[in-house]
Amino acid sequence: MTSQSTHRIRTIMISFCMIGAMAGCSSDTVAPPPVPGVEPEVINSQDTFEFQVSSVVNYSGSWSYDWVTTGTIVNVDQSSAITSGTITLTIHDSEGTVVYSGDLSQGGSYTTESGTTGQWRIVVTLVKGRGTLNFRTQKNQ
Repeated sequence: MTSQSTHRIRTIMISFCMIGAMAGCSSDTVAPPPVPGVEPEVINSQDTFEFQVSSVVNYSGSWSYDWVTTGTIVNVDQSSAITSGTITLTIHDSEGTVVYSGDLSQGGSYTTESGTTGQWRIVVTLVKGRGTLNFRTQKNQ
């Protein structure tokens, strides 16, 4: 092989590598910008957790929070105004066991199943949710 053909092969190989690298930088991998008006207001302190979103319009997604409670049973107060979609609150105890799962369109006061104290996880899941979200959890026992 001549040095000129070696140079051409090397140039072609470098070009293919650059194209492959640029394909990995597609804008499809960039996270979408935050949706205006969907940033939750959260108070997360030991034994009390409060969550509120003033206005959600056709939003799908979820929020997840770690929360510490010294109790084994927690009170859940729901006072949302959901006009469409599905919005679910799920609470896991420190061992990952689901101790509560409820539809936030149902207002009222509820209690969780008994769980293990420590760091619990609170998950709010929306599927085309619309309305105002509001709930509070507080140590019962």
